[in-house]
Amino acid sequence: MNLRVRVVRCTCAGYRHWYADIDDTDDPQPDDPYWFVDRCPTQAGALELACAKLLEVSVEGDSLTRVQEAHLVSV
Repeated sequence: MNLRVRVVRCTCAGYRHWYADIDDTDDPQPDDPYWFVDRCPTQAGALELACAKLLEVSVEGDSLTRVQEAHLVSV
């Protein structure tokens, strides 16, 4: 599996923040990542959290479950 980190700047109700997620590079739909973090105040902070999670997953060898499969969000 080839994973990627994506960091995006968002504006919700006038509040600017950063969002980051980890997903498979072959996934054509970025709507259901393996992991995400939202409302980071800085791009560097979002990237740091995502890279730390990616390292954790690679070291521990955790099997990844998509966010919606884990019932963490409702669709």
